[in-house]
Amino acid sequence: MEITYRKLTENDLDVFIRMRITQLREEGATEDVDLVPPLTDYYHRHLVDGTFVSWLALDGEKIVGTSGMSFVEKPPYFSCPSGRIGLLSSMYTDPDYRRTGIAKELLRRVTEEARAYGCGCVQITASDMGVLLYTDFGFEKNGNFMQYNL
Repeated sequence: MEITYRKLTENDLDVFIRMRITQLREEGATEDVDLVPPLTDYYHRHLVDGTFVSWLALDGEKIVGTSGMSFVEKPPYFSCPSGRIGLLSSMYTDPDYRRTGIAKELLRRVTEEARAYGCGCVQITASDMGVLLYTDFGFEKNGNFMQYNL
């Protein structure tokens, strides 16, 4: 198994979106809408404007791992004076390739993208499966995260 890494391109979006939906299903999401059109729209727009980047892991030509980083800006605050935040998403490894270091390498690459973009921090809502990966990498829990659905 020779794993290589490269950035996501528009040509990869069909597979990338299928893997994102598989990830959401594994995490227990309830499906009440077709996510393909809004995901396609999102990735097209944000790949073009540079506010989304993804690294992929490949075994030959087969994509076996994905990552994603969206860049957002908020008013600066003390722990993030740039106001730029990386929102980590789409961390997924094909079940046949798990526990081989792929996710850790993808995480390293996308956090470097966030650093290069000028982000002061990276945030994620971690799945139960991902908590160990993120804590080992240095992420800290923020117990005050809340969400209000509109």
